[in-house]
Amino acid sequence: MRFTAAALAAFLVMSGAAVAQVAPPPGSAVPPAPAPGGVASVVPPPVVPPVPLGARVFTAKSGLIFNTVRPDRVVDFEMVMGYLQAAFEESTDARVREQAKGWRVFKVTEPGPNNTVLYVFVIDPAVPGADYGLGRILADAYPDQIEKIWSLYTGSLAPSATLMNLTPVQPAPPPAVP
Repeated sequence: MRFTAAALAAFLVMSGAAVAQVAPPPGSAVPPAPAPGGVASVVPPPVVPPVPLGARVFTAKSGLIFNTVRPDRVVDFEMVMGYLQAAFEESTDARVREQAKGWRVFKVTEPGPNNTVLYVFVIDPAVPGADYGLGRILADAYPDQIEKIWSLYTGSLAPSATLMNLTPVQPAPPPAVP
């Protein structure tokens, strides 16, 4: 299933998510925006490598993953986070161990919509090309228990997990004081 940028933005607005302006895909015609003084300037969009469908791969140096959890299943979700932490500690996979260094889990204090509980995975730094989906990491660590663990995880989620790439803002220098 393919979504246009406009359809995705409309979905996010309807679901209450914050929406940022997204650059059009490379190669699409974009009218230049007038610069101060009326002169048009063109800034090419950043080159973002394609990501396989369903993968949780960051294309920026840092990112966030929001997980909305059903209030009656918080214990299950946190149990899965315990399995994940143990999987990180016991992994012999160098990429997983590198991911673990920059992967932190936070619980939002305020209740979400319909009393859901929001958990945020803060990924900083992100490992280039690494898949941050839990399935593979947990399956490698717990091959005999993955069905039970995955059932706990998927059963705890309310529909709306979101991945966001973050790009640090480099502030412009202040104007010279005359």
